[in-house]
Amino acid sequence: MYTLPGKLMTIAGTDPNLSAIAEKVRNKERITDGEGLLLFEKASLSFVGSLANSIREELHGDTTYFNRNFHIEPTNVCVFSCNFCSYSRVYAHRDEGWELTMQQMLDIVRSYDGKPVTEVHIVGGVHPKMNLEFFAELLRKIKAHRPDLHIKGFTAVELDYMFRKAKMTVEEGINYLHEAGLDSLPGGGAEIFHAEIREQICADKVDAEGWLNIHETAHRAGMHTNATLLYGHIEKYHHRIDHMRRLRELQDRTHGFNTFIPLKFRNKDNDMSEVPESTLVEDMKMYAISRIYLDNFPHIKAYWPMLGRQNAQLSLSFGVNDIDGTIDDTTRIYSMAGSEEQTPAMNTAQLVTLIKQAKRRPVERGTLYNVIHDYTETDFTKEGADPQLN
Repeated sequence: MYTLPGKLMTIAGTDPNLSAIAEKVRNKERITDGEGLLLFEKASLSFVGSLANSIREELHGDTTYFNRNFHIEPTNVCVFSCNFCSYSRVYAHRDEGWELTMQQMLDIVRSYDGKPVTEVHIVGGVHPKMNLEFFAELLRKIKAHRPDLHIKGFTAVELDYMFRKAKMTVEEGINYLHEAGLDSLPGGGAEIFHAEIREQICADKVDAEGWLNIHETAHRAGMHTNATLLYGHIEKYHHRIDHMRRLRELQDRTHGFNTFIPLKFRNKDNDMSEVPESTLVEDMKMYAISRIYLDNFPHIKAYWPMLGRQNAQLSLSFGVNDIDGTIDDTTRIYSMAGSEEQTPAMNTAQLVTLIKQAKRRPVERGTLYNVIHDYTETDFTKEGADPQLN
């Protein structure tokens, strides 16, 4: 049973349905799709925020996780043309984009030698010449150079294309990359599962069933993955609920998802630039209702480069318990879409300070949420502080 604020029923007002949802949450009962939709349509921000925060604090207390990671983006050349994407360049215009060589990517990895990063995150466009064997070789070389580095790589969109081109089944492809050194999958490419919306914004890439099958196969191979939802564009609330229901059902079967990450649609320099972006209130409601609805997901993450530092800080009161990582300043996917952070990099001291300012407890984690260091008592202003932490 969660301990809910005494004022919560007052916030619910006279709506018995909202009061019933609060009671369900209090008793750790799963809410229905209809109740999730009601929260989007009728509940105030303070109501869903109070519910989500009670769950967050029951699960994690004040602990807020981050990790020390860096990104490799092999290319922004892509065979697909998603309407919401500001990042990729179609293959016919590949001279406008970038393509990293194997050596260039390995040089990025070597540039972190001696630094206490724990994860490399590899995602990019779908390039026809960067095939399954190319990336398997990259994984092997990274592991040979730095065996302890956790490799989180390749969206289901990238994997679907690689496997089909290699004429491998999903199971064969996942096992092949896992043996080569792939440790876990990010959550990208999910966008919105509902076919009505997917047809309008990303019709030519892997569909919902394909995305879910790739993640389920990874789970059954012993790998953990993340999940995302792209919100705040042409979708309706019921599309969001449909998306989260499919994730919740898969998590019931496999328990392989670590984290759910709502991703805010940005309208800069893409084919949906006429669509207005969501408000801060809508952003916080999305995080809060995610925490309430996805009762079997251990973590909700706010990706701070997309949301902005102050808004990510605010999200810690709306169900979020993870704000991603230090991230390298080569991350371009979101900066090109008009994110709040045009130079998305924070060092450890800045992240710890951001979390402490929100009255939360900063804890560095590994990719699978093993605790590396609790920074609650760390004072970065003291003389002699470890320079690698700054």
